[in-house]
Amino acid sequence: MSSFNELVSFIRTEVNRDLKRLPFPERPVYLYEPIRFTLSGTGKRFRPILVHLAGRANNADPDSLMKIALAVELLHNFTLVHDDIMDNDDMRHGQAAVHSKWDDSTAILAGDGIYAIAQILLSGLPDRANAICRSFNQATLEVCEGQALDKEFENDLSITEDQYLEMIEKKTGSLLGACAEMPATLVGADKEVIDNFDKFGRALGIGFQIHDDLLEIYGNPGDMGKSLGSDIAEGKQTLMVIKARNQFRKEWGEIVGDPGRIDLMEKIRSFFTEKGIEGESKSMAQSYFKTARESLENISDINRDELNEFVNLVENRTY
Repeated sequence: MSSFNELVSFIRTEVNRDLKRLPFPERPVYLYEPIRFTLSGTGKRFRPILVHLAGRANNADPDSLMKIALAVELLHNFTLVHDDIMDNDDMRHGQAAVHSKWDDSTAILAGDGIYAIAQILLSGLPDRANAICRSFNQATLEVCEGQALDKEFENDLSITEDQYLEMIEKKTGSLLGACAEMPATLVGADKEVIDNFDKFGRALGIGFQIHDDLLEIYGNPGDMGKSLGSDIAEGKQTLMVIKARNQFRKEWGEIVGDPGRIDLMEKIRSFFTEKGIEGESKSMAQSYFKTARESLENISDINRDELNEFVNLVENRTY
């Protein structure tokens, strides 16, 4: 294992440890049992890891970084709990979704509680808490806007690639942008530096989401923690779906026109590969990863090595 992978594993372990140490009351059980269940999952913790790596690049205080990292992971889990209700997904990270294990009302309340705890953590920062809370809440609002667009786009055959990219920048890119820029805000960096960290995270997030859409078709269901093809079944407008519809409308319509066929996923995989859609989508993801690296080059006096390694990790992930 490389030293960078060891570092990532160490940060993930520390984040998981501190998530378990959050002082949740025992009662009411209706609220705190599903919150504990949610945070005990086996998520990748990409977002808090990015916070720590960006913090290391800025020589930020480790204790303050952990508060931001935990708040970001709480926010991410808050969105997942609510997303699973909206998307009717019964599995998350290989275990039952909260609304499936309990019910919708319990899951909504648990998500709200998780978000409130994130706010409490950030309010306890010793330096620049207001500025960091502002960035955090702006990212939260953008995530909500992205989720709203995602729902609006379902089964809308007029959605363009540009609209898709706007949606994923909000839904995924905004939070990764905040993960990268909040540590710079913490140390009092100037606006240009903060903006470049934000651009880095947003580009990384867009590449991440396009790559995620590819894994949703070509990944391993066990690694992904959910059934493959669920986004297409729900009518979501992913990059590959938009390309297929725009470039090969008749052939694509014939494939998805029979959703009950046993070999549907195999047909979709073959179609995307043979028509070059898989390759086009991979190239677009790679272009955003390149943009992320270029944004780092615009920031002077930082050690970019670990953040560039993180881009490589995201770009080459298989789950």
